[in-house]
Amino acid sequence: MIVAGKELLIPKEIEKIAEILEKKGFEAYLVGGCVRDLLLGKKPKDWDFTTNAKPEQIIASFEKTFYENDYGTVGVVNETSSDETLKVVEITPYRLESAYSDKRRPDSVSFSDNIYEDLKRRDFTINAIALSISKGQLIDPHKGQEDIALKIVRAVGDPVERFSEDALRMLRAIRIATELNFTVEDSTTTAVRQKSDLITHISGERVRDELMRIIGSDRPMDGLIMAQNMGILKFILPELEGGIGVKQNKAHAYDVWEHSLRTLQHAAKKKFPSHVRIAALFHDIGKPDTRRWSEEKKEWTFYGHDVVGARITKKILQRLKFPKDTIEIVSRLVRWHMFFSDTETITLSAVRRMISNVGKEYIWDLMDVRICDRIGTGRPKESPYRLRKYRAMVDEASRDPLTVGMLKINGEVIIRVTKINPGPKIGYILHALLEEVLDDPNKNSAEYLEKKALELSLLSEKELQERGEQGKTRRKNEEGKVIKEIRSRHWVD
Repeated sequence: MIVAGKELLIPKEIEKIAEILEKKGFEAYLVGGCVRDLLLGKKPKDWDFTTNAKPEQIIASFEKTFYENDYGTVGVVNETSSDETLKVVEITPYRLESAYSDKRRPDSVSFSDNIYEDLKRRDFTINAIALSISKGQLIDPHKGQEDIALKIVRAVGDPVERFSEDALRMLRAIRIATELNFTVEDSTTTAVRQKSDLITHISGERVRDELMRIIGSDRPMDGLIMAQNMGILKFILPELEGGIGVKQNKAHAYDVWEHSLRTLQHAAKKKFPSHVRIAALFHDIGKPDTRRWSEEKKEWTFYGHDVVGARITKKILQRLKFPKDTIEIVSRLVRWHMFFSDTETITLSAVRRMISNVGKEYIWDLMDVRICDRIGTGRPKESPYRLRKYRAMVDEASRDPLTVGMLKINGEVIIRVTKINPGPKIGYILHALLEEVLDDPNKNSAEYLEKKALELSLLSEKELQERGEQGKTRRKNEEGKVIKEIRSRHWVD
């Protein structure tokens, strides 16, 4: 459909919901972020309707719904849709709201018959636009379309009043501006600075959700700088602000604050997952507490900042109610981000210990944190030879070794199946079986190996020894090939 000179792509499931409500004599408007995203040419992440129908009337209009809140919102379920954004569509009656004594939710709501009254209570002008699908009409009393064109986030009405009602709106303004590459309008910014302390009334979970959308965006560095400039970061991440002006040693071009943000920004550039991004942001969070001047080196030192940082990180994530598994892995990545990477002296056993410390499933995430850390210092290359060599060593140390331990059979089973007494002959049989499996991995089944072990047991000990030695030689050759391939893949010798 064409609205305001723009083609808006409306899914048939959304058109159907509007049609059902209007056939029953009710008004139906898309509203909020989905209208904003449509006008920006983006696919909405969710869909919201507002209507003059009351909750019980909405429920009666659709086959499957749920209603589990005190604010009138009914969820309409589309089980047949393959699009996750359409599986649940929320419909809320036009609302009037009372005071917000907890700075987050209205103490009570009442329902209205006027779409303009509903739009007046919304947070930002760009979210206070309603769209009638059947009429192809936009209702925009607060000039949200103009602000979309100007790329501005502006509060509806008096921003101080909006933020006094719901303090989370301040962080949401920063998050929306970050995600959309908008700026926050001056009077709205001033109101955030004036009311920033109200964010302390908001639960850790709600702050976490908005913060993670900033960190998960393409521009997290800009978002966090915005939060700091508006005076809100000190109430949600004071430990991060503690790095402002904390100069580092000669290896770093930036203070701890800017280094941390640049490290996170590179993680965003590389599209790394959320736990790597959080670890990148907090990896040096322990530096302000551990900074000491070294007369010997004539520079600042930060001994133990990884240990202290892991402890601080854990406290931050607990305060923000992150899941336990996220707290554990992010703290672990921060704790071990200073792994020793001098490949001239480091041993495979040391690398294996590092893998054990971090966990095999997260060792590559640790490598990614280190890459981001390098770029955050101002260095141009994310993977110099030394780091590539270390990655090759990690690859080598973490792979499954080519040993008789990989076989689906062991010495005890061979003794039971062949009735041979324990002794060297068992080892020869195992190595002979390994050679077969190296030739054809499909033969690594208990059934085949037991049958083959019985055949081999009929050979003389000399014949078995020769077969076993061939297996050992073959294993060493295959090991060499694998290691060579690993090193070649990482462009190291």
